[in-house]
Amino acid sequence: MGLVKEVKTTLIKSYQTHQEDTGSPEVQIAILSERIRYLTDHFKAHKKDNHSRVGLMKIVGKRRRLLDYLKTNDIERYREIIGKLGIRK
Repeated sequence: MGLVKEVKTTLIKSYQTHQEDTGSPEVQIAILSERIRYLTDHFKAHKKDNHSRVGLMKIVGKRRRLLDYLKTNDIERYREIIGKLGIRK
């Protein structure tokens, strides 16, 4: 199951860079991070759900590529998003 519409809407509003922004790297990373959190909680209850685990690995890879893109093009935006989300130590 995907994210609830209200959760996705609040994520978009809190991470958008301008009024009609829904696809910037910051928004995409925030949505993917929320999906990763949801799936990790899902795997605590369903340890043998390997099909969803493959999907989780794809989501993690996509988020990693978006973070690499931000890091090479705009280091300040990269630092801001990892600080907000608490991704890196």
